Amino acid sequence: MIRVSALAATILSLALCLPAAAADKVRFGTNWLAQAEHGGFYQALVDGTYAKYGLDVEIVQGGPQVNNRLLLPTGRIDFYMGGNMVQAFSAVEENIPTLVVAAAFQKDPQIFMSHPGQGHDTFRSLVGAPIYVGKDLLATAYQWLRVEYGFREEDVRNYTFNSAPFIANKASAQQGYLTSEPFAVEAQAGFKPNVFLLADQGFDTYSTTIETRRDLIEKRPDLVQRFVDASILGWVHYMRGDPTAANAAIKRDNPDITDAQLSYSLARMKEYGIVDSGDSKKLGVGAMTDERQKSFFDKMVKAGVLKASIDYRRAYTLQFVNKGVGLDSSGDK
Repeated sequence: MIRVSALAATILSLALCLPAAAADKVRFGTNWLAQAEHGGFYQALVDGTYAKYGLDVEIVQGGPQVNNRLLLPTGRIDFYMGGNMVQAFSAVEENIPTLVVAAAFQKDPQIFMSHPGQGHDTFRSLVGAPIYVGKDLLATAYQWLRVEYGFREEDVRNYTFNSAPFIANKASAQQGYLTSEPFAVEAQAGFKPNVFLLADQGFDTYSTTIETRRDLIEKRPDLVQRFVDASILGWVHYMRGDPTAANAAIKRDNPDITDAQLSYSLARMKEYGIVDSGDSKKLGVGAMTDERQKSFFDKMVKAGVLKASIDYRRAYTLQFVNKGVGLDSSGDK
């Protein structure tokens, strides 16, 4: 008995001396400079959620001179924060081996805005007004608006991400991001514009997606699941808890962003249900469904944005979402 006890004690002593398993290193690329719209990912980083899930995450910031999307297929990053599903569907057509594994945003934050009291106080009243639209939106959402609502390309003015022409022309409208342009217009011109969220008008794409490579899913599904779950919890904690530490990390990466901008952005995301709405209420943050994906794909085909021959189902997988992560009051699985 003494010998057995001594042996057990020796084994236990050796086990306690062994180093803990190393966390998996993960590089996650965003599609723009750090901002509140990335808050859930920063939250998971600073509050230890990624670490709890055995992940050592590096957030690789995007920006005007950085295209992190190109780094994903080559393996230089492991995950990428996509925009909306048009890019993912296009990747299938181009035979790029990436796919969407979760969607942080149930609603795309793209908006149109107009001057109040100038005859354009409803969404349909924007038809026929001069409207400032950038090239990317013109090629996607605006084509759907043309087919669905009768918007006309002859009314389009080139939007150069400067709101001065819109502010000067009270009869005009302008594209924007829910969390950004209205804030800038109010600060610069002293009025609150009418805001029309395209998602609430039927532009039902998912946004702020998490993309990865097919080979990583095949070889390390456990890693993908842990990153998705931890990111989802990061968004739950950022939206429902204290965002102070995450905002501080965002400001370290992007010193030009202000506390006022961060506060405004978070408030608008909550107000419009950008993260918490629709299927996420019953399936968990990050939720996606086949029905929703088909609905948006069909709209883009009808608008001439995408070809009907694309196998859109290869653009995403539901393998890692719809598991109820974050639905309980504690914000845990």
